[in-house]
Amino acid sequence: MAPGAFPGRRLLLALLLGGALSLAGGAPTATSTPPAVPCQAPLQWEGRTVVYDHSTGRSIRAAVSYDGQNQRLRVLEERKQLIPCKKFFEYIYLYKDTVMFQIEQVTKLCSKIALTEPWDPYDIPDNSTYEDQNYIGGPGDQIMVQEWSDRKPARKPETWVGVYTVKDCYPVQETYTRNYSVTTSTRFFDLKLGISDPSVFTPPSTCQTAQPNKMSDEC
Repeated sequence: MAPGAFPGRRLLLALLLGGALSLAGGAPTATSTPPAVPCQAPLQWEGRTVVYDHSTGRSIRAAVSYDGQNQRLRVLEERKQLIPCKKFFEYIYLYKDTVMFQIEQVTKLCSKIALTEPWDPYDIPDNSTYEDQNYIGGPGDQIMVQEWSDRKPARKPETWVGVYTVKDCYPVQETYTRNYSVTTSTRFFDLKLGISDPSVFTPPSTCQTAQPNKMSDEC
């Protein structure tokens, strides 16, 4: 589990991945004995994400640098198309310092905002409930994944579902729900181990005179 929507976090209940990934309780495509404990997700990686907000219908694509060891996250929104009156931002989350920097990509204007939520890593908590194991893809081009959730049988429905690869425990998708409705879902792809440039977690000089309020993404 981890920071998801930018600059917020929490994501929800599951969606199909390319029509090939069944949800918890769905018909499995790969059978196995439930593991005793979840796998251990990588502590540092770089990759890309798509966060979909189901309440607004908006998607945010971003390049992400994730440093679980030092509780840091850098999110650079991708400018895939020209959208009139749309601003794009870079976000630097420093959870040990309880601060987030929001940097406008063109002007480099900076906001410095206190983080009120605790660090929530992209991983599978030890007390998670195993839901299913199945394949993404088809014959000759498959990746085995496992689904885990925070559901407590007969006591608590799930508010989080995480899909992680079996081989190396890479995140594939995280989904969050509230009141039985999906709120946000995040897909992960193009992941690479390690941080190629640690300086991405250092705010630019314009943040020395940062404003205290979050900037709008509209003109």
